[in-house]
Formats: sequence, C-alpha cells, structure tokens
Amino acid sequence: MGWFNWFSKEKNKSEDAASKEVAAPAENRYDHNIGIALSGGSARGFAHIGVLKALDENGMSPDIVSGTSMGSLIGVLYAAGYSPDQILEIVKKDKIYNLVSLRIGQNGFFELDAVKKILKDKIEKDDFSALKKPFYLSVANITDGKNEVKGEKGPLIDFVLASCSVPVIILPQVIDGVTYIDGGLFDNLPARSIKDKCQTLIGVHVNYNGPMKEIEGMKDIAQRAFSLGVEQNVVESRKLCDFMIEPEEMKEFTFFDFDRIDDLVEVGYKATLKLIKEELAPVLKKDKIEEQETQA
Repeated sequence: MGWFNWFSKEKNKSEDAASKEVAAPAENRYDHNIGIALSGGSARGFAHIGVLKALDENGMSPDIVSGTSMGSLIGVLYAAGYSPDQILEIVKKDKIYNLVSLRIGQNGFFELDAVKKILKDKIEKDDFSALKKPFYLSVANITDGKNEVKGEKGPLIDFVLASCSVPVIILPQVIDGVTYIDGGLFDNLPARSIKDKCQTLIGVHVNYNGPMKEIEGMKDIAQRAFSLGVEQNVVESRKLCDFMIEPEEMKEFTFFDFDRIDDLVEVGYKATLKLIKEELAPVLKKDKIEEQETQA
C-alpha cells in the first residue's frame, strides 16, 4: 500500500465506519492519486515549475492538475506532457514576459496573441480532452459576475488566455459573447475543481501575504492591495488541500519579476523538497512500519 493510499484511508476512516453499506476500497474511490492546484501570481507563478520538478524527481508526479492565471499556463503545458525542464526551456526560449503585445484600448493595455501562438504550436489539439493529464482552470465571467471552471472537454486555449488576463493590464477574452478575465478574481487557488477527483491534493500558493517591512511607491501598494484582496478567496481553498506549498521567500519577488525566472524556479523547488522531507517522509515511514507489522 502506497503512502497516498494510506493517507486516503486515514482521511476516510470516519465516513467508512458510519456507512452501513459495504464501501469500495479506499484506493478505488478516486480516479487519480495525486492532484495539484497551481495558484495565480504573474511572474511568481514560475515557481510552479520548480515545484513540479521536485515532485517528478521524487516519484510523486501529479496525475491531475488545476490552475489559475500563470498557474493555468504552467499547468496546461505540464498536462500536455511537457516536463518541468521542457516548460522552463519553452518559457526561456520564447521569453514569455515579452510575449504580450502593446495594444492600448479602453479594456486593457496588452494582448496575448503571441502566447496564443505558442500554445497552438505546443499543444496538439485545442481541446481539454486531448491533454495527456486531466486539467481544469478557473476563469472569471465578469458578464454574469461569477467564477467558471473549465475542463474535461471543449475549447482550451482561449480559456487559458482568459485565465491569464489580468484586469486592466491584459485585454479580456470575449468567448461566445461572454467577457472573461483572470480567474484569480474569484478562485486564485483552484482546489475545489479537483478535490473529489484525487486521493491527495497538493496546493501551491505563490503570493506571500504575511507582514511586509516596507511598502513603497504606487506599484508596491497596487501589488499588495491585489494580493490581499485575492487572499480572501484562497482561505477556503487552502482548507481543501492535504498539503500546502507557500514559500515565504516569495515576498522577495514582485508580480513583474519575469527576468528572475531561475530564482523563482529554485524557490519552488527547494520549498517542495522541504515539504517532502518534513511532511511526506514521516507518512512514508509510518506506511513502511504498517506494512512490516502486516507481514509479521
């Protein structure tokens, strides 16, 4: 029995005992073992690449993914079958931070046509169902004032772009007459969309909201206000995750530090290794002891 099965079994003991019907084995309750929810965070979202790299290297690759904003961009490439190293290469080669085109208008300053071109080139078919791993994303429907989750099947790329469309800065995406913007508005850590589909859910939140020593200038104030506002919808999502990765080092980075990609990847990588050592390893140890006692 793997540690993910053990974790799921422990998590569901109480409901198993309460059920009068014969329950299915814990390992058969979910379609997927490990799920990962990747938050938005603009440039800070590059840390997701390091998180995925550490998990892959330790045999803990997520097999279902959800993402918002930059988390949706990194997440869709991972779900399409690209390794973290390949994603890093794509981002560096195409300089994602230079892929927004200036287009001053009443709805925003930049558009994502160049990003759209890359996604069309890298993803085999513009449909959720064509991805190698199940992938879900959150987008904000500002026409009707509600969050929407997209996944399983249907048009893919336009909704990834919509989830990345930071209000005012990036032009919104109009799809079938509905205006969509950055999913972080309502759901910056999209845990709920895959919570019931995996045994163990890892949440990755890259926006530091703890105390800040200095806040200077309009840009700092705007970033801080946006982060704290979005934090309100992260509170409940955090509770849905079995494990959380929230590097405190993210306070050293801004939304616009696209040129510090290597540093951001390293922060995500080290934070995940720490999680594996301090939280996941003890579970593995207990699992091993349980197996030995069973065999005795």
